[in-house]
Amino acid sequence: MTRPYQICSRCVSDTSLPGIRFDPSGMCNYCKAHDWLETAFPLGDEGDARLARIVEKVKRAGRKKRYDCIAGVSGGRDSTYSLYRSVKLGLRPLAVHFDNGWDSEVAVRNIKRACERLNVELYTHVADWEEFKDLQLAFLKASVPEAEIPTDVAIHGALHQAAVREGLRYIVLGHSFRTEGIAPIEWTYMDGRYLRSIRKRFGTIKQKTVPNFTAAQYFYYTFIKRIKVIPILNYGRYRHAEVMKLMADELGWEYYGGHHHESSYTRFCQTSLFGPKFNIDKRRLELSALIRSGQKTRQGALKELAGTAYEADPRLVEYCVNRLGLTMEQWQEILEAPPKCFRDYPTYYPIIRALRFPLKVAYKLGLISPILYFKYLG
Repeated sequence: MTRPYQICSRCVSDTSLPGIRFDPSGMCNYCKAHDWLETAFPLGDEGDARLARIVEKVKRAGRKKRYDCIAGVSGGRDSTYSLYRSVKLGLRPLAVHFDNGWDSEVAVRNIKRACERLNVELYTHVADWEEFKDLQLAFLKASVPEAEIPTDVAIHGALHQAAVREGLRYIVLGHSFRTEGIAPIEWTYMDGRYLRSIRKRFGTIKQKTVPNFTAAQYFYYTFIKRIKVIPILNYGRYRHAEVMKLMADELGWEYYGGHHHESSYTRFCQTSLFGPKFNIDKRRLELSALIRSGQKTRQGALKELAGTAYEADPRLVEYCVNRLGLTMEQWQEILEAPPKCFRDYPTYYPIIRALRFPLKVAYKLGLISPILYFKYLG
């Protein structure tokens, strides 16, 4: 049965988002999750005090070391500002970049300038191109919307590998629920078993240079090495317009024209895969988050959504399809294949659901981030 269309009375999330629910006032569960996260990451004096305590722990743990934390960088707005803010707070990060072969020229310039002007050393984990291409093709052939999960998993793996190598316990990550929101689990499911199962079924090359993040690795990094991820942008005011101007002035940072479009492959997926094949418009996530955090009006967001969605660039499509080693006919077959989701493949999800109560305790103890807890168990 087709669900009647409904849109949230507070944001612009609607019934195109799997699992969305509405209360009697018409407000969606993603808005309620946002309000819950506001208590987990408060602003103002309390937020400043919490961040100050975290910074002190990071400094103390890395006192006799060359660096005191790892900071992931992509050349995008969020990661660049996270690096900037870390340095301004007095931290000594090692910037780590995962190069999957799809960096735009703007992203490369942004990373180089930020590291040079902030006097931060950069380490780049370069994946073997044929290996990574094979993994991306596997996800496209699997007909799931997580086309970019190989990169996301590899980034987490590379950051944790660098932390272990340097003997560090803290990783600074550039994500803010106030500007990005929380994606439905059916849009961006991620775990190491999922990645491995897709590769085994549709891939042809063994995974050697592309990091994974399995349950065993999670246990090792979290409980043996006691590594913690700090979503630094959640602690304090983070407004796009202000940050972009600041970084342009101080770091020579350049905008690349769209959310996460510092990666050519991300732009390709957003404009040519997510909408046409899966009816996914990720603008709703960002616009809804900006409404909740007071950076956008609901009326303005609705007007923006009424306009043209992400527009496919034929030259970009041709470039990406050719680089993946596909013909246009093969790409069309991928678009026309019946959509599937993570539930169609082996994952850790059944185990995660079975361990719901122990994981709730882990969340209460601060071992699992509130955002991950809501996404997988909320």
